[in-house]
Amino acid sequence: MLLPETKEREYRFRLALRMGLPIFALILAFISSTFITTYNTLQPTFYIGAILLLVFSIYFIFYLIYRGFDKRITEPISKTFTRDFLYRYLRKDIEKQKEYTLILVSIDNLHDINIRYGIKNGDKVLYEVAKYIGEYFKDKNISNFPMGQVKGGDFVVGLKGKKENYSSMLEILCIKSSEFRVDDIEVNISGAITDTIFSDNLDYMVENLFELAQVNRSKKVILNRDELSPSELETYVINSIKSQSVNIMTQSVYEDEKEVIKECFIKLKSSDGKMLHPKSYMKVVNRLGLTSEYDLMILQKSVLNCTDKDNITFAITISPTSLRNHNFLTKAKEFLKDNQHVKGRIIFLLSEIEYYSHIDKFNSIIHTLKRLGVRIAIDRLGSLHTSFLYLRELDIDIVRFDSFYTKDIENIKHNSIIEGLNVMAHSRGVKTWIKMVENQDIKNFAKKIGVNYMQGKELSPLNKTYED
Repeated sequence: MLLPETKEREYRFRLALRMGLPIFALILAFISSTFITTYNTLQPTFYIGAILLLVFSIYFIFYLIYRGFDKRITEPISKTFTRDFLYRYLRKDIEKQKEYTLILVSIDNLHDINIRYGIKNGDKVLYEVAKYIGEYFKDKNISNFPMGQVKGGDFVVGLKGKKENYSSMLEILCIKSSEFRVDDIEVNISGAITDTIFSDNLDYMVENLFELAQVNRSKKVILNRDELSPSELETYVINSIKSQSVNIMTQSVYEDEKEVIKECFIKLKSSDGKMLHPKSYMKVVNRLGLTSEYDLMILQKSVLNCTDKDNITFAITISPTSLRNHNFLTKAKEFLKDNQHVKGRIIFLLSEIEYYSHIDKFNSIIHTLKRLGVRIAIDRLGSLHTSFLYLRELDIDIVRFDSFYTKDIENIKHNSIIEGLNVMAHSRGVKTWIKMVENQDIKNFAKKIGVNYMQGKELSPLNKTYED
């Protein structure tokens, strides 16, 4: 048992003892008074009953008080419902109401506030934001609604009715929050909204809220996932991976006008023939813990069905977490050893948001893969800070620039950034790769600054390579 848990139990016991002492004193006083005034006429059964009453009173009072502390309804800081209690409350509400809406209100800069102003001020911000949300909806004549702190600075609010009734309220809340301050501390608030039309499963609704919030922050459009319910999507993903049903498209990558690489783009194929785009299913794959299984399937399918006699190299997107997974790495090494004809013809494209700090371990894995003939490429350089750090610290072969810069190639600032990144990579002995070469201007610019690899519609379209 950990020390915090031990101390918590000690604290509960002492509190239960203090709360129970007056009751024990009353019981003892009652028994003593009865014994003093009528001891000549008392029967032996009285003594037995008194002892049993005292023992069981002590037991049940201590038990009820002690166990009562196990159930917490509100968070000590924000004074909103705990996540467990909120979920129980919302599930009951959703069962009763056919139309129900969930709203997510997030403090986007809570981490920065904690670092800059201290944890106490961060706690104060949590409480004031929760209070601000409650007062805002109260002004809209909405009261007695459940609100809980799901994690960090994320609050979920439950409201009866369709989301159309509350969408404008949420927008105004987020707009007005730009003026919201807590003791001159700027608080950045964003929101998302969903309802039971999306799903009547609370877990799916909450997941959808966080996905929508991420989209709202990045202001990027992703594939509409409302075509499939979350449960259907999970079923399709699980069945597709088990049956290894995939569609593989490839696009050629050129070096000095010569085709040298084919990048593989994967879609899962459901049993009824529907094609699932990675943007719609990858989060499901990660949530279900199937990332390594999925990546291994992609590696096997790509190697066995896409390699040909032209000695073209194939680039496959692999999750870095899979590389660091012992089971995946073992199976991948065995597979590559059994297929010697692809040695030197496989590139693993890696990108991740969170930096992996055990860089020596990561490098040793990369060296193992390199000995098997796998080249390592880091994707989205210029967008993810981890890609820049990995360029600096990992023994990689290639970096690919984020497409954000090539979409607006006429912007002189973007040109300067790509040119600087290109020089930096070459000085590290790493080759560079630019994608989304959609016109001659981008192609000419890439040639001018000496980018090694080019890819895009201007050079080659996507081609269907394999479908199972």
